[in-house]
Amino acid sequence: MVTVTECIPLGKGRIRYHMDDGTEFVLYRGEAKKYRLGEGAELSDNEYGELLYDVVGKRAKKRALHLLEKMDRTERQLRDKLRQGGYPPVCVDLALEYVISYHYVDDYRYACNFIRCSQERMSRQQMKQKLMGKGVDREKIEQALLENCETDENDQIIKLLEKRNFVPGKSDQKEFQRTYQYLMRRGFHSSDVLRAMKAV
Repeated sequence: MVTVTECIPLGKGRIRYHMDDGTEFVLYRGEAKKYRLGEGAELSDNEYGELLYDVVGKRAKKRALHLLEKMDRTERQLRDKLRQGGYPPVCVDLALEYVISYHYVDDYRYACNFIRCSQERMSRQQMKQKLMGKGVDREKIEQALLENCETDENDQIIKLLEKRNFVPGKSDQKEFQRTYQYLMRRGFHSSDVLRAMKAV
């Protein structure tokens, strides 16, 4: 048996329920009425399972699909978004399993797309950091870089220097330092940056 310890009205006919096993979830009034939920109400294991899997879990799947319609996301981004929406871990797992099984979420595909779109303006290192920050596995990132990154980093640095109208020998120390920091923030190696800045 699981017991409701607290009910918090949220507006728009929604109520947040806290259970004595630490689980929290949101229901609409009609759903809550069906299960006779109120503070102190007890649910059998069957009722509780039905509520989590068939009601809240089903809604989590729909929410996941809706989030993916708007933009591609990594597994971790989608997981975080569902958690922020108040879905309990078991329902978040159900939703992730569902969308992954249909390849609606695919971290390797995400990494490939990100690299193809970003390689003109980011170094390999910066792309790696950004993808790791989005929760993509290092191995998938390396594979995606190997298969999708066609840009030569020295050419990238030179293009960025030309874009900034940087002319060696004609720039003062302040401009040289500012340009150097700009390129370093994009994840290029110091030796490559200095070599390009002196060779332009």
